[in-house]
Amino acid sequence: MSHDEKELLLGKHTEYVFEYDKSLIFPISRAQNREKLTMPESRVNNDLPFFGYDVWTGYEVSWLNLKGKPQVAIVEFIIPAHSSHIVESKSFKLYLNSFNQTRLADRSELESRLLQDLSEGFGAPIEVRIYDVMNFLISQQSLGLCIDDLDIEVSNYSPNSDLLTCDGTENVEETLHSHLLKSNCPVTGQPDWATVVIRYEGSKIHHESLLQYIISYRNHDDFHEHCVEQIFCDLLSKGQFKQLSVTARYTRRGGLDINPTRSLTSVDSVDGLGRLARQ
Repeated sequence: MSHDEKELLLGKHTEYVFEYDKSLIFPISRAQNREKLTMPESRVNNDLPFFGYDVWTGYEVSWLNLKGKPQVAIVEFIIPAHSSHIVESKSFKLYLNSFNQTRLADRSELESRLLQDLSEGFGAPIEVRIYDVMNFLISQQSLGLCIDDLDIEVSNYSPNSDLLTCDGTENVEETLHSHLLKSNCPVTGQPDWATVVIRYEGSKIHHESLLQYIISYRNHDDFHEHCVEQIFCDLLSKGQFKQLSVTARYTRRGGLDINPTRSLTSVDSVDGLGRLARQ
């Protein structure tokens, strides 16, 4: 375990702070885990084989107006995949909680503080979107074909890219998804549940092999973002693709969910994701 991981707040008894404190933010370098990735030789974005972003959704954001009246909102935080750091999830939650008894003039002041503090924490400019609770909708994005009902034999529960196969003689364009992605927090061992969506145009991915591969993450300890990056890199190494994107929609913990997307092509804009039923 690295020095950074030893210092993580997850799994430790923590006193909650209810007044604004940006020092609670705990950054973790992306480079540590990216060194473990099996990356293809071709790189498209700052020496990375992908473009992308992470969308964190905060469902429990609250503060006080200047009269002391509580305010609530749902907030999306959009972080570019090329940022130098991620932020440890419990520290993110503690930081958001520190607004609970903090008086702010309006949402603009909240947005300004979130933008400044978290851009410093992630090591890149981020985007903040604040929603009224009743205006944050269920996702309308198409997830394509669900592969979960395929009748397969499973015996691998640690990531194994050898399970993946593609047909290079057949070129297809399709969207596939599975609700069976599970990994574990690398610090506490708690399970992380997700729906993974794969959109691609190129060599046909064999559906049975993809499902076996997704399930192979079941006992794997890693952060959400790095699981998605490894899935993307493993798929990219198996076929020839004109388009390829991998998105994982993780269920929330502590009022936060994390939704990483990695793509072969540049992502110009990020539409509001909304949420899936399990989120």
